[in-house]
Amino acid sequence: MSHDLVGELRAGARERNGSRPKGPDLPYVEDLTGPSGLPLRRYRAATEPRPLMVFLHGGGWVTGDLETHDRTCRRLAQECGVDVLAVDYRLAPEHPYPAAVEDAVEVLRWSGPVAVAGDSAGGYLATMACLRLRDEGGALPGVQILICPNTDLTLSQPSVIEKGTGHGLDATMLTRFVTWWTPDPTSRGAASPLHHPDLSALPTTLLVTAEHDALRDEGEAYARRLAESGVAVTHRREPGLPHGFIQGMDLTSPDAAAAQQRIFADIRRLIPPGAPDRRPAGAL
Repeated sequence: MSHDLVGELRAGARERNGSRPKGPDLPYVEDLTGPSGLPLRRYRAATEPRPLMVFLHGGGWVTGDLETHDRTCRRLAQECGVDVLAVDYRLAPEHPYPAAVEDAVEVLRWSGPVAVAGDSAGGYLATMACLRLRDEGGALPGVQILICPNTDLTLSQPSVIEKGTGHGLDATMLTRFVTWWTPDPTSRGAASPLHHPDLSALPTTLLVTAEHDALRDEGEAYARRLAESGVAVTHRREPGLPHGFIQGMDLTSPDAAAAQQRIFADIRRLIPPGAPDRRPAGAL
């Protein structure tokens, strides 16, 4: 493990965030402390409470925090008619699998959201948390929103090679992320949503992949397996876009901006304003 490299990656993620314009001003943005002392941030675009979405950021389980995805969360709250609760979960390599999954499960139990969402590694955490809650017999969100998610830690899908060079998410870096998250190679199949033996009874799913993403094929294979298991799935591959297009690419790419608007429209359709509120009394 290279602590220097991990530090550089985290600093780079913070620098990229700092170079972007701030997201929309919202009337209510509040930092909170959640279960087990987890830092959380709640975004509200309206005075009245709206359906709650828990958001889990991407970053290969190694980078990312409340700041790196602040603009994305602000836009989700403004565009989608939801309150957003962002989670600053524990990061690898200091806290490898399953630490961040456990953090996500705790927040979902505590907050009772209508939906859980995440990009990249955050999408992985969202669906892994749903699997854990289902297996434990716990209450599930009604919707899971997975944007370019990791689903196969064995990295055995063709797009890892086909799209793993020259498109932003490099296969070598992806391998490092997986190694830091799951140091034991023998655990990676069992830790992969795609290889879970039973995907039935999971929430209605929006799963968006990108044409030039090393994770494209594993995301699409997961969408197929969910549908075959009886889960209601909306899947779309966004043409011409790379991994991470949800994070600020609307500022430079009209295609990415249009793709983001399609995601927002899907979320509004899946989470109507009157969606039932499952929040436990006193949680938020």
